Amino acid sequence: MARVTSKRQVTIPKTIAERYGIQPGDSIEFVGQGNAIRVQRSDARQQSTGREQRLRRFDLATERQLARQRGEASSAPAHRDWLRDDLYERGRAR
Repeated sequence: MARVTSKRQVTIPKTIAERYGIQPGDSIEFVGQGNAIRVQRSDARQQSTGREQRLRRFDLATERQLARQRGEASSAPAHRDWLRDDLYERGRAR
């Protein structure tokens, strides 16, 4: 969770910045959408995602969803050193 400083600045968590390729010096926009705020990159790299790449990502997401519906076990990504179950143990006495 991020906090807003007295100068109304927000730090983007490292995992989110790495996942979406946000680098120091990049421009981002805060766009209001009803009761939510959407954060998006405003530079040219955001626009450079081609149709083929978007379709490939969609196909991969569809395959993951179908695997979940079939009940196939999926392993945690290699770069992640925690499991969803670990979140439920956080803050509890051991």
